[in-house]
Amino acid sequence: MKLFKYILIGLLTANLYAQKLHTYVNPIIGTDGTGHTFPGATLPFGMVQLSPDTRIDGSWEGCSGYHYSDSKIYGFSHTHLSGTGVSDYGDILLMPTFGDASINPEDYISTFSHQKEIAKAGYYEVFLDKPQVKVQLTTSARVGFHQYTFQKAGQANIVLDLNHRDELVDGEIKIIDSKTILVMRRSKAWATNQWVFAYIQFNQPMELSKVKFDQLVQKGHYTGKNLGIAVSKKVKSGEVLQCKVALSFTGTEGAQLNSKEITHWDFNKVRKNAEIAWESELSKIEIKTTNPNHLSVFYTALYHTMMHPNIAQDIDGTYRGMDQRLHKAEGFDYYTVFSLWDTFRGAHPLYTLIQKKRTVDFIQTFIKMYQQGGKLPVWELAANETNCMIGYHSVSVIADAMAKGFTGFDFELAFEASKHSAMQNDLGLKAFRHKGYIGVEDDHESVSKTLEYAYDDWCIAQMAKILGKTEDEKYFLDRSQHWKNLWNKQTKMIQPKKNGRWVEPFDPKEVSNHYTEANGWQYNFFVPHDIDGYIQKVGGAEAMEQKLDEMFQTENTSGRHQVDITGLIGQYAHGNEPSHHFAYLYHFAGKPEKTKEKVHWILENFYTNQPDGLIGNEDCGQMSAWYVLSSMGIYNVCPGQPHWTPTEPFFEEIKVNFEDGTQKIIRKNTPSEELQKFGWEHINVSKNSNLSPFITVPVIEAPLISFEKSVVVPIILENQNHQVYYALQPLNEFNFKPKFQLYTEPIICEESMQILAYSTNGARRSKTVEAIVTKKPNNYEVKLTYAYNPQYHANGANGLLDGVFGNENWRKGDWQGFQNSDFEAIIDLKIEKNIQSIGANFLQDTRSWILMPTEVSFYVSNNGVDFTLVETLKHTIAPDNYESIIQTIQTEQVSGSWKFVKVTAKNFGKLPEWHQGYPFNGDAFIFIDEVIIK
Repeated sequence: MKLFKYILIGLLTANLYAQKLHTYVNPIIGTDGTGHTFPGATLPFGMVQLSPDTRIDGSWEGCSGYHYSDSKIYGFSHTHLSGTGVSDYGDILLMPTFGDASINPEDYISTFSHQKEIAKAGYYEVFLDKPQVKVQLTTSARVGFHQYTFQKAGQANIVLDLNHRDELVDGEIKIIDSKTILVMRRSKAWATNQWVFAYIQFNQPMELSKVKFDQLVQKGHYTGKNLGIAVSKKVKSGEVLQCKVALSFTGTEGAQLNSKEITHWDFNKVRKNAEIAWESELSKIEIKTTNPNHLSVFYTALYHTMMHPNIAQDIDGTYRGMDQRLHKAEGFDYYTVFSLWDTFRGAHPLYTLIQKKRTVDFIQTFIKMYQQGGKLPVWELAANETNCMIGYHSVSVIADAMAKGFTGFDFELAFEASKHSAMQNDLGLKAFRHKGYIGVEDDHESVSKTLEYAYDDWCIAQMAKILGKTEDEKYFLDRSQHWKNLWNKQTKMIQPKKNGRWVEPFDPKEVSNHYTEANGWQYNFFVPHDIDGYIQKVGGAEAMEQKLDEMFQTENTSGRHQVDITGLIGQYAHGNEPSHHFAYLYHFAGKPEKTKEKVHWILENFYTNQPDGLIGNEDCGQMSAWYVLSSMGIYNVCPGQPHWTPTEPFFEEIKVNFEDGTQKIIRKNTPSEELQKFGWEHINVSKNSNLSPFITVPVIEAPLISFEKSVVVPIILENQNHQVYYALQPLNEFNFKPKFQLYTEPIICEESMQILAYSTNGARRSKTVEAIVTKKPNNYEVKLTYAYNPQYHANGANGLLDGVFGNENWRKGDWQGFQNSDFEAIIDLKIEKNIQSIGANFLQDTRSWILMPTEVSFYVSNNGVDFTLVETLKHTIAPDNYESIIQTIQTEQVSGSWKFVKVTAKNFGKLPEWHQGYPFNGDAFIFIDEVIIK
């Protein structure tokens, strides 16, 4: 019996390994929950992602166009994003229908069942209930191939709706003949100026049966912002209609050229070629396991790492540049969709192992984007820079490739582009350079930006070292230590500062605008380039272990709801990228067994062979890249260093087949030293650049609220062996040259003033930090009827009358925010005053749930109890205006002398159905700053 059992296990195991690797891919993984993946057909890094769309509203769970919980399909469009947190794409929708043709989505939408849905690598199939049509989809790199089998005899229709999903800015449909259509679609969404062109071919003659358009150029040629057609044909039961859709981002000529990728009508041949393409890519990593679910999870993860970036050039090399002009790629392939804040951490390091040619192509693309668009990509999408997320992480990808010995791109030009990104003045960079950190007053997400800029600057320093640029290396290494200016030795946390002092009270569990999609814990360990320096700050290896333990064991976040924060283990959030290297930090604390414990638990529990098998957004391959690398027992904690941080591999054996034909094998018992060098054994790892002694800036304990008569300001040093020099500068005197003097005792200010200070050890000095103390322009007192949201306090009730006005960047903390309530404030002027006008500034940022109040009322009184209504006013801004807008609402109908003023504002209430926050039953905010009394 035992012998039979072993033989059976052996046969099952042999059968597992006999299967083609692409058959293990389950594209349904991640389509439920918050994975935001799509199930349709695509090729590795292909231009076309041909997939069903079940969402057209741009909702959070509909970012990829499809969510597993839905039961209706609108159609099949040709571009999709995998795992993003913002909606875009969904271009060139086709939908088969039956009977009377209609271009109304409510007419052509159809129910479907997951029981009649098949998703495989390079192939998708579904049965549409309403028209009784079996839909089969496959692709080449640039062409989507549709095959529709109609179950009933009668009129078959194919709808082409250019108004599907994103706003149609301009469109064009040109019917060439009964089998051929040319399409242009220019749309606006996350990418504000996206161009897609299509060349559509049918295998049988079709007849135009329905059209919607703004302008008829000539017969069969339609343009406008409201555009779509239906073409029809009488079919027999079981008859098959096919169509091919070739895409281009350059023009209809490019789309027609790209159509040559498929010159026949053999659907199965195209599907077979797609399978071959996937098999070729997936076989770059072969794993041994007897667990079929692990095989599906692993190869689906590897598959998901190849959804993006996407080839963006025509087959002749023509592409649309960041300048919106057409260019020709010479000697490389041009790509689009660079989610670099996510993918620099794991996906791009994985590509350096198994996508070496594409890694060089990606960097060549970065350089062209710099030359043609003015800077390296941050989050590029379809020749648009979205400026989404933070950092300039292109430099990480470039530095990592240079450190690992890659060639094939211009190192000097890459360094020039990287340095250019670091020397900009926006997004807090000016403050980062001049005072050594970003304060709350400088820009939102100040802690995250400080940390990520510091890492990016370390990357630039490594590039400078390779190029022998000693001064640049020294300069950027110094900037890479700026994270230390936010290290609070009292709390032993990296902490936000505002106006020169620590933000208090400080709760590291609180999700706030000081961080990017995170809280204090989830950014506290982002110093990948200076882990030794961090361990020294925290108090040594044992203290580091304890700090990591505390992070993994501290339950519950607080503050605002952040949909990205998922997959929590204590404060660790695997569903979002900033946490991804944390488990590996135990290795540096001398506890590799804890790294293994955490990593293997995450591999087993946060990645499953289910529709909701991803614990967070896929984020263009990063979530899956973590799985692929970690299951191999390697992770690049600090891209830019040509070695991995090791742990025990998850599988018995992993074989990597490199592009040059060589192979390397990882086993459970492969020594850590070999894992560290895996793939980079030929690289002579030089010692890290020596960091010069770094002097942190002093803390100026200036009050965050305005003072009435005088204020005492102490200055605090981190190192008591250092000295502080300070200077006072009157506000608004720009030609004033400050004279610094030794600080010996707290400073007393009786007027509004800027305080400048730096610390020194005699040989070196810190950056100069500043704080502003503001004398209150009045002695008024404010009482609020309703409590403001604790995260949006603007320094308390009297902050509404402190003379400091909030600007459009509300995340810096200068606005008071009220949610789940109206706004009401009573202002005591202390004595009766002749009032000419009363007003208040309100802010709207609809995407962030901040909307104008429905009405604002102004009252006056002399006893603070009995108020007379002066006027009730309404704003003039539409709630669906997505710009960040400030509007002053003011009455000039006041007359007489009054001692009290009351201002009320009615909250918008529940977010409307069209808003992304509607599914969360979201409540709008009122944002106000400040009240103006003349």
